[in-house]
Amino acid sequence: MTEEGPGGIPRTSDPHTRPGSQWYDADAGPLVRPYAVTGGRTEPGPTGVQFDVIALVTFDDNAPDGSEESLLGPEHRALLTLCRSETQSVAELSADADLPVGVVRVLLGDLLEAGYVRVTRPVPPAQLPDEHILREVINGLRAL
Repeated sequence: MTEEGPGGIPRTSDPHTRPGSQWYDADAGPLVRPYAVTGGRTEPGPTGVQFDVIALVTFDDNAPDGSEESLLGPEHRALLTLCRSETQSVAELSADADLPVGVVRVLLGDLLEAGYVRVTRPVPPAQLPDEHILREVINGLRAL
């Protein structure tokens, strides 16, 4: 039997129901915390590589053979499957794998160091063409 407690929060009379369990969907399955997926790590590998959310990740054609993939965790394998089909950004991988961006960065660091993926970093803003020059080119083209 369920009754409302303070603030309208459901209170159960079943002693075997854990507090807060009414907020979990039984169909969702077990909840794995991000720190468990990364082994408690928050940085992507010992080299300290940084992954921008718009960095492009591609499966490396020279990756180790498939027998070594079985040593990877399920999240690593899910990212590899997504990268095999097409080049994706870190943000897209995060969304498609349903993992937080921070977790994806740590896992990509593992895959990069193992030689499974290649990462193309975005061009830094300082190396982009000057906006003034681009506007002059556009105006010149319009004048033609």
